[in-house]
Amino acid sequence: MKITSPVFEHGGFIPAKYTCDGADISVPLTFEDVPAEARSLALIMDDPDAPMGIFVHWVIYDMPASLPGLPEGVPNEPNLAEGIRQGINSFGNIGYGGPCPPDGAHRYMFKLYALDTLLKADAGLSKHDLLARMNGHVLAGAELMGIYER
Repeated sequence: MKITSPVFEHGGFIPAKYTCDGADISVPLTFEDVPAEARSLALIMDDPDAPMGIFVHWVIYDMPASLPGLPEGVPNEPNLAEGIRQGINSFGNIGYGGPCPPDGAHRYMFKLYALDTLLKADAGLSKHDLLARMNGHVLAGAELMGIYER
């Protein structure tokens, strides 16, 4: 399984447009080679370099396994088309919150999970809650890393 973005390469710099210094809209993503037996997809974006510990920027789940990716600017609404749900980020909001590092360059990890089930969870799950619900259901995973420095 693979996750990529048309706006930055793995290990490359995330354009300011997708950060708190720009439009703060979600990055477009492409999903490839999802296992045929997958029933749904989940995605977590976080910053492992945050000074207070891992900072969560995006939690999105119950995406159809057939979804080829996510467009730029996914609305920050709890419930999206096709039963897609968004969780709460470390800013305390639903949906995407772009990179906004207080100092230096930070890594931003986009982690995609293929699941053997549809979670059927309400919107608003935290990263911790999502990981707990996914436990034992992950068929495959993929990761994309981008860097941003203010």
